Amino acid sequence: MVKIDYVNLSNYTSEFNKNLKIAYPIMLGQLGHVLVGLADNLMVGKLGAASLASVSLANGLMFMFLSLGIGFSFSITPLIAEADGEKNVGKGKTIFQHGIFITIILGFLICLLMLASQQLMYYMKQPTEVVELAKPYYQVIAYSMVPVMVFQGFKQFADGLSLTKYAMQAALIANVINVFFNYVLIYGKLGFPELGVVGSAIGTLISRFIMVGFMIYIIKTRKEFAPFVEQFSFKNIKKKILKEIYKLGYPTALQMWFEVTLFAAGIFIAGSIGTNSQAANQIALNLASMTFMIAVGLGVTATIRVGNQKGLQNFKELRRIAISIFLLMVIIDVIFAIAFIAFKSILPTFYVDNIEVIGVAKTLIIIAGFFQLSDGIQVVVLGALRGLQDVKIPMAITFIAYWLIGFPICYYLALHTSLKSEGIWIGLLISLTASAVMLYLRFNILTKKLIHKKHGIT
Repeated sequence: MVKIDYVNLSNYTSEFNKNLKIAYPIMLGQLGHVLVGLADNLMVGKLGAASLASVSLANGLMFMFLSLGIGFSFSITPLIAEADGEKNVGKGKTIFQHGIFITIILGFLICLLMLASQQLMYYMKQPTEVVELAKPYYQVIAYSMVPVMVFQGFKQFADGLSLTKYAMQAALIANVINVFFNYVLIYGKLGFPELGVVGSAIGTLISRFIMVGFMIYIIKTRKEFAPFVEQFSFKNIKKKILKEIYKLGYPTALQMWFEVTLFAAGIFIAGSIGTNSQAANQIALNLASMTFMIAVGLGVTATIRVGNQKGLQNFKELRRIAISIFLLMVIIDVIFAIAFIAFKSILPTFYVDNIEVIGVAKTLIIIAGFFQLSDGIQVVVLGALRGLQDVKIPMAITFIAYWLIGFPICYYLALHTSLKSEGIWIGLLISLTASAVMLYLRFNILTKKLIHKKHGIT
């Protein structure tokens, strides 16, 4: 296991400020997205449990496709971070151009896949009223996949240079616009038509185009990016570089897909139990997503800082920095776990006033509180491994944890015991814990090998 020198704990805590300086813009940007999701759910929830469940169903199916694209785009960050550590602008520029090219293609592919897959909702044993509400919402959201993926390309590039504040600014501006359009289009305010659930989707679509437009403006006008955008052209695309990104990208995409599809499966299982179960599941999931985005910020920080040290070939320092991020994540997650458990009775009331939904959600929030620690650890360790460009074994680990361990437990406990929705979340807790432990062991073994190899120790 990774050993922490508790006598000289300052070796790790001294890095907290730098870690947070890189992470906080990512946290705020990601948290902004989740808060908009919270606002969406609060506004849609006022239309009734069926409307809230329909958004949950549509978003669950959407993330099954989007996770592949976002996961693939994560491969850009460690490559840029390594080039930045090496001070190799030419290499960084090449990765940037090829990364944007790939994300544009992925955006169109995901959009087409979503439009072609909407009929799947009728075969997921969901209540008919929920599917009928979800389908038009899903159609509109499909078109937003193109700007989402282009934004991801720019974001991962900027993150790799440790310039994380710009994506945060884009997200926060877009989120304010999203809330405004959601409000006026869902309820028909200020002369706009009352579109209900579809209005929420249109607001999201508009905000995502604004988000990518802001990033294009920033990349073109800020001097930090100038060396990378000079003579930008897709005419320079080379198959060799595409293969390099692909080799790192597809395992990264599958890592994320395995996790997202497990949570999506949980949504579908909850829907098959009933509308109230689906709505309660969505409440717990939305709350857990807020704390998960904090972990995402530190996970990206781990990728950036580990990638920088990999470029410098300083593996001893790489290990120390990574452990400092792990320790910071543990502290934050303990605080969140306590908060979830302490406010379990209050939090669901912000979403719905249905007594049965609130009762189920309270129990799910307690379980979500317990898995904060496992979830946070697996995210940051996965980020560190990504910075090392170690992706194939972590891909296998996540498959084992989520689909060979987690899914069977979720399915059995939810549908074949009296636990129902609680069984889904117990399965999620077990799978996240298994993932955290195995990934942690992988990081420990790999970094020790790299240090020994660097110093000629056999």
